[in-house]
Amino acid sequence: MSRRSGAEGYGTPMKYGVTMFMTDRTIGPSALGRAVEERGLHSLYLPEHTHIPVSRKTAPPTGDEVLNDEYKRTLDPLIALAICAAVTDRILLGTGIALVAQREPIVTAKAIATLDRESHGRFVFGIGFGWNQDELEDHGISMTDRRDVVRDRIMAMRSLWTNEVAEFHSAHAEIPPSWSWPKPWRSPERNGPPVLIGGAAGPKMFANIAEYADGWMPIGGAGIKQALPDLARACEDAGRDSSEMRIVPFGTLPDPGKLEYYASLGIEEVVLRLPGGDADSVLPILDSFAELI
Repeated sequence: MSRRSGAEGYGTPMKYGVTMFMTDRTIGPSALGRAVEERGLHSLYLPEHTHIPVSRKTAPPTGDEVLNDEYKRTLDPLIALAICAAVTDRILLGTGIALVAQREPIVTAKAIATLDRESHGRFVFGIGFGWNQDELEDHGISMTDRRDVVRDRIMAMRSLWTNEVAEFHSAHAEIPPSWSWPKPWRSPERNGPPVLIGGAAGPKMFANIAEYADGWMPIGGAGIKQALPDLARACEDAGRDSSEMRIVPFGTLPDPGKLEYYASLGIEEVVLRLPGGDADSVLPILDSFAELI
């Protein structure tokens, strides 16, 4: 993987971002966006859940018996990030993660292109396949199909972002020859905003990344070193250069030993987990993160 950055002793200083479950009860997007930028942090990522069905076919991913309340109350990430974009100039603004299988691709592509263009290329499309069976099924998507749905919809969106006349035909996305503007800030040179897939290491994950994404967001960040050779082989099999893949450990805690370990791997950016809360509880934690810079 790329060795473009690291912590002290490993070249360019590590860049630190944050992710937080932003809800109707937490600090809002404009206040949080300003606070992240003012403290010299690099990025802000927001998660997505369209809704949470009361039925429960899937256990909470946190291991808790009851799903945390924040999952039920998330703001729409693209709208919240647009608000952040309006009050900031520098920080990257990303979804972490967006549930692409639950989004209509033509409308989503236009929303993302608008956000990326108006923020001058600061959007990062962190995506995932979804863990909540009930939530997926309410969008007409089965657990077994969700990976294929995400793949097809990302490919369809890339066509809309990069082609004057876009067209895409597959089992899960159908776009006849169409015009769609605006285009993202640096398309077609950049093929649209960077797409990073979040999730655990594995053959399917790395095959997906190698085929249509620009990097990996390992949730929590465990086991990265052991997984990198497998990702490199998947990229080689797909004719991709693994050194161009972005590896962004996501939702990690700022343990000094862990951060030094990431730096030794050439990791360029780490996204730290910011507990949700009001300004009085969130801002002191952001202050502590800023001390890492």
